[in-house]
Amino acid sequence: MPKSKVRKKTDYTINPASRTPVKIKGGPSPVWYVAIMLGFMVAGLVWLLVYYLAAEKITWMNDLNAWNFLIGFGLMVVGLIMTMRWR
Repeated sequence: MPKSKVRKKTDYTINPASRTPVKIKGGPSPVWYVAIMLGFMVAGLVWLLVYYLAAEKITWMNDLNAWNFLIGFGLMVVGLIMTMRWR
C-alpha cells in the first residue's frame, strides 16, 4: 500500500505588534463611588424588606402595591450597573 503524503503544517507565530499592552484610563475608583454603589444595593434590599414586613402600617407604601418591586429591584440594579465602572 502506498504511503500517504506528509502534510507540512505552517507555523503560526504571534505578531509582537498585536501584543502591546493597553493603557487603562484612570486609577482606582474613589471611596464615595463605592459607598454610593453599595448604598443603592442596600437601599433596594431595605425597601423590599420594609414592604414585606410593614406595608400594612405604611399607607403610602401599601398604595404603591406591585410598584414596590420595581422600586426595590430598580435601586439594586442601579447599584449593580455601577459595579461595571468600579475599579
